[in-house]
Amino acid sequence: MLLIGQTTAGANARDIVEPWDLPITKGLQESMHAFRKLDEEIELEPILGRLATYPPLDRALSEQTEARLPAVVGGLSIALARILRVIDPDAKNPQSQHWERVFQVFDRLI
Repeated sequence: MLLIGQTTAGANARDIVEPWDLPITKGLQESMHAFRKLDEEIELEPILGRLATYPPLDRALSEQTEARLPAVVGGLSIALARILRVIDPDAKNPQSQHWERVFQVFDRLI
């Protein structure tokens, strides 16, 4: 997502990746909202903020983009869990083959 955001910023002749450069789909936005509701209860955002790493980029991220990354990562996590539930509704302890399928779907969508 950040690589696409970097490309979008470059296409718009900017050196800084802004939040609107990230390819946030409607479904991901809904997952981000679900994450925010969950985060209100268990406060995961500070943890995800420290865990959210990104590849070396040619362009800097704006403060707003960096501040949004934990919610994006949380939304992606919610989306992954939802896809897992669709692929195998009975999975209680997902195995590696479950995750491989989920990531195959995700790789095609994002």
